[in-house]
Parts: sequence; C-alpha cells; structure tokens
Amino acid sequence: MDVDHPEDDQNWDLRQRHETETERLDRNWSSLLQELRVVQTGVQLLTGFLLTLPFQQRFDVLSHGMQGVYLGTVATSVASTVLLIAPVGMHRLLFRRHRLVVLVSAAHRCAYAGLLLLGFALAGVTTIIFDAVVGRVPALIAGACALVLFTLGWLVVPLMMRRGELQPPAP
Repeated sequence: MDVDHPEDDQNWDLRQRHETETERLDRNWSSLLQELRVVQTGVQLLTGFLLTLPFQQRFDVLSHGMQGVYLGTVATSVASTVLLIAPVGMHRLLFRRHRLVVLVSAAHRCAYAGLLLLGFALAGVTTIIFDAVVGRVPALIAGACALVLFTLGWLVVPLMMRRGELQPPAP
C-alpha cells in the first residue's frame, strides 16, 4: 500500500477498518489530540523557562553571540508553542461547523511545523546551557548533536519508515 496517496489510505481504512470518512476523521483528530497532549506541556515549560532567563543573575555572562542564540531559541520556542496550541483555537472556531476535514488537515500541518520548531528550540537551549557550563566549543558541538538527533528521530527515520525503507524485524 502506498500511503503517500490519501485516496489509497482512505480505501484501506474503508476495507480493513470498515470506517466511514467521518469515523476516519474522528479517529485522526483523536490521535492528533493525544499527540498534542504529550508535547504541549513540554513546549510550554520550555518557553516559560526561556522567558525567565534574562531575569536570572548569570544571564549577563552570555556573550553577544549567545544572546543571539538565546533570542532565536525564544522565537522558535514561542512559535512552536503557538503552532502546537493552534489546533485548540481552530477547533473552538470550527466547532459544530462540520469542517472536520479542514480542521484535521490544518491541525496536522500546525503540529508538524510546531514539532520542527521545537527541535530547533531544544537544540538552541542545549547550546546555551552547554555554553554557560563548559564553554563555546562544547556548546556548539552539543547543539549540533541535538540538532542531528532531532533531524534523525523526527525526520529521517520517519520518512524512511514511510517509504518502506525501514521494516520491523520479522516475528
């Protein structure tokens, strides 16, 4: 089955799950909400932590360059927070409007963009913390490693799985 074609996915759901399109959309919406519940608390805590940093005593030890990394990290964290919470606002505005197709599609895009920005924010905060504790070079290495891990875990491996390049071990 080629899941890169939505019509194939819908036909599979109908044949294998015996789902109507509405049931499939309800399941997809429910699944997306579960995923957002997992990530929302973390991104909100990260953003709150970042917003308090300038008011800490040692914040002024950050170099001008690291302050730039900090501001970029805050921007990506705030944008991630907005995107990961946006489906809630969308749902409220579209509630009882029979727009589930639009809602699920838009929320999916917001969630994925929010996760990508969260990866950048986490790489940025890793860089800042390592810079404050052990110095610039280890900070850049740690930030790059974090970025590589997020790229592998959130993009490369899932895309390989999607294309069928990674198969589960045989039982």
